Amino acid sequence: MKKAIAECLGTFILVFFGTATAVLGGGMDGIGTTGIALAFGLTIIAAAYSIGTISGAHLNPAVSLGMWVNKRISTMDLIYYIVGQIIGGLIASLALLSILNASGRETTNLGQNGFGDFSAFGALTVEIILTFIFVLVIMTVTSAKKGNAKLAGIVIGLTLTMIHLVGIPLTGTSVNPARSLGPAIFAGGEALSQVWVFIVAPLIGGVLAALVSKYLLDTEE
Repeated sequence: MKKAIAECLGTFILVFFGTATAVLGGGMDGIGTTGIALAFGLTIIAAAYSIGTISGAHLNPAVSLGMWVNKRISTMDLIYYIVGQIIGGLIASLALLSILNASGRETTNLGQNGFGDFSAFGALTVEIILTFIFVLVIMTVTSAKKGNAKLAGIVIGLTLTMIHLVGIPLTGTSVNPARSLGPAIFAGGEALSQVWVFIVAPLIGGVLAALVSKYLLDTEE
């Protein structure tokens, strides 16, 4: 239960500060791609060196699924982690919506993901590739066999920043079902109809990364 609460808190931090930076900062025309990318990356670093001491700071069902595939966490842990992550993401989006309502700002933009100029297949492909790279780095740097625990949080945070630099202009960058679900539910409309891609693609990318890290990079004991 402590791990679930830690994941809920950490995911709240990730989703709230990441999406709030994008929305309140004026998006790509305001704070810009680099600013948004740094916001997401810095939240990972902050979470890794705080709640990471309790749960490992997955903050992402795709990461937890990859850890489960490689038997680093149990099935019960996987369930607790994902439930905590989803709740944290929902609360974060609700908090952002409440702030926007209180300030009289537009409430249709909650930092939700979308297909952009892509078809569903195109967006799916982009998100699988981005998630694969992200989770592969995580699986490697946190490996008891080949990893570096002291630097893991920084490496993971910078990797997420790098991925956002590419992904923001394409799909808004999900690589995380818990990050996408909350904004889509509260924004509704097109975001909600497209959110399935941002749930399915990261999970596929996470599983592929876990298998590659295990059988190609030899990360597991």
